[in-house]
Amino acid sequence: MKFGKSVCIINVGGTKYAFPEDVIKDFPLRRVSRLHSCASEREVLEVCDDYDRERNEFFFDRHSEAFGFIMLYVKYGKLRFVPHMCELSFYNEMIYWGLESSHLEFCCQRRLDERMSDTYTHFTEEHHETANDTRTDASSNGKRYSKCLERMRRTFEEPSSSLAAQILASVSVIFVIVSMVILCASTLPDWKTAESNTVEEHRYTDSLEHPSGIIEAVCIGWFTAECIVRFIVSRDKCEFVRRPLNIIDLLAITPYYISVTMTVLTGENSQLQRAGVTLRVLRMMRIFWVIKLARHFLGLQTLGLTLRRCYREMVMLLVFICVAMAIFGALAQLLEHGLDLESGNEEYASIPAACWWVIISMTTVGYGDMYPITVPGRVLGGLCVVSGIVLLALPITFIYHSFVQCYHELKFRSARYTQSLSAEFLN
Repeated sequence: MKFGKSVCIINVGGTKYAFPEDVIKDFPLRRVSRLHSCASEREVLEVCDDYDRERNEFFFDRHSEAFGFIMLYVKYGKLRFVPHMCELSFYNEMIYWGLESSHLEFCCQRRLDERMSDTYTHFTEEHHETANDTRTDASSNGKRYSKCLERMRRTFEEPSSSLAAQILASVSVIFVIVSMVILCASTLPDWKTAESNTVEEHRYTDSLEHPSGIIEAVCIGWFTAECIVRFIVSRDKCEFVRRPLNIIDLLAITPYYISVTMTVLTGENSQLQRAGVTLRVLRMMRIFWVIKLARHFLGLQTLGLTLRRCYREMVMLLVFICVAMAIFGALAQLLEHGLDLESGNEEYASIPAACWWVIISMTTVGYGDMYPITVPGRVLGGLCVVSGIVLLALPITFIYHSFVQCYHELKFRSARYTQSLSAEFLN
């Protein structure tokens, strides 16, 4: 840079910084250091937004507070997020000035990774929409096919995208509820008796003639068709297979087909095969279909996102309980049984048995199946209950705040997405 004064003024969103020319040359931020190699005012304007030759001032229309934190990194070598600023917005500023996520402190890197994983779907949508706009040389048939696939994908994946998607989601919820009702009713004694009588009367007929078998087959058919269509219209097949909800769908559908396959291969009635322990366990996995409701209800999505973000707090809570359970369990066994082996409380004969009493006391459940009878044991029981209340309450504040934050984030995303769809529809 051979023009202007020897002192350069960097103006970022109204905040000014003065640097000598030799400092600009080796400045840690790539965008700023590029100013030194500019040979003309035109090249300077390609780097910054405006330039004042008289004052030798370079103006950047960027977030001034974010740049202030970036300057702290230049001075002290530690880069952290700006409080009350979106992590993705700050990351955008970092990329603009030539920094990467590796320059962040470890705690901030983890926050950025979590936020980017949460918004991966939205970035993917914007990326694909931009890519489709730039491919102007694509054929009209290809564009129509892509739009059709995108419309189908939104219909099956995003219940709020259209009226058809809402109807499809409602039908899916109805099938989930019906399947759960049938599964729960099939464990009732009267239902089992009626089913056994039907199987005995129709020994040589197909078991699907039973009303529950027909309803089960219809529900499985719907879920299978829905899963296949969603797999076909998905953008990334590998990502589709790795999603937890899709894995649950597969695990819930598979037992039915295993039962039918064994019926075909062995020639035995599928109702009798379900008496096997393995098939009964697999069939009971259909209860996980309830998790499918998370696609359509914001509350379940918030719960899942909160558990994923607060796994460290959950592990910490588990460690608290395990440590307290070990201490109080050993003391309870000693006070109730260990000091008097002949007339001691037999319910506390072992530490594992005492640990069961500790866990139901710390969680304030108190089944009443076992309780201390000695005075020291009752004092220990009181301490155990109070300690349980305190230990369980410690991480609750973090989990609560994370739940509120996740709820507002998902609600904001849903509202923003609905507005974008409305604008697209009006256009």
